Amino acid sequence: MPVAMEDIMKLLCSISEERKMRAAVKHSGRGALVTGTVAFVGGLMGGPPGLAVGGAVGGLLGAWMTSGQFKPVPQIIMELPPAEQQKLFNEATAIVRHLEWTDAVQLTMLVMGSEALQRQLLAMLANYITKELRAEVQYND
Repeated sequence: MPVAMEDIMKLLCSISEERKMRAAVKHSGRGALVTGTVAFVGGLMGGPPGLAVGGAVGGLLGAWMTSGQFKPVPQIIMELPPAEQQKLFNEATAIVRHLEWTDAVQLTMLVMGSEALQRQLLAMLANYITKELRAEVQYND
């Protein structure tokens, strides 16, 4: 039976929603740019002491900016471009390939009945989000 990508995406949304997974993409490049800019301006205006103060203020501002806003993982999954959904699909399919199901509801019921499968899928999803999307994962259990 061919595996439907939509079924796998619904499954991943269901288990991540069950565990209340959220993720925040950190914008480290933007934070570094702000830090450098404020330090540069401080250096221009105040010389070496201005550079030190600008670096400290810029560092704090950059850190504040990079503390990303958390979004629910199901929302992130559904907003992924097709190529990224395909990567996620391939990884998830490798875990559930031995199961037989007819639709997303039956697949979700099978996985929810197995703590081991849930753990495998959640670990795969957390790893994907951390490595591929460079995001921080948070659970609200």
